[in-house]
Amino acid sequence: MGLVARAIEAAGIPTTSLSIVREVTEKTPPPRALYMRFPFGHALGEVGARNQQFDILLRAFELLFEAEEPGTIRDSGLRWKRESYPDPDFERFRRLGPVARKAHAD
Repeated sequence: MGLVARAIEAAGIPTTSLSIVREVTEKTPPPRALYMRFPFGHALGEVGARNQQFDILLRAFELLFEAEEPGTIRDSGLRWKRESYPDPDFERFRRLGPVARKAHAD
């Protein structure tokens, strides 16, 4: 995963990877990775859990703009368990817009 992400970044496209095996991610670190303590095949959460999946994607986008060091691996803080997630916080997503524009201008 890290090798592919680095090749994509070399072409000028920023990336954030989702990881479910931290040890493997540490051996071939991508530019940025969000570590999920989820089972294999479920890096984006439970099937059909739209709110959970939106939350995970938002965390990945936040990492994309907040990571200051190459090879950053951030623990998502989420655990695999059945729970209900609140409706997506679209305002939180909109606030990334100015951050994204600033990062792109640098």
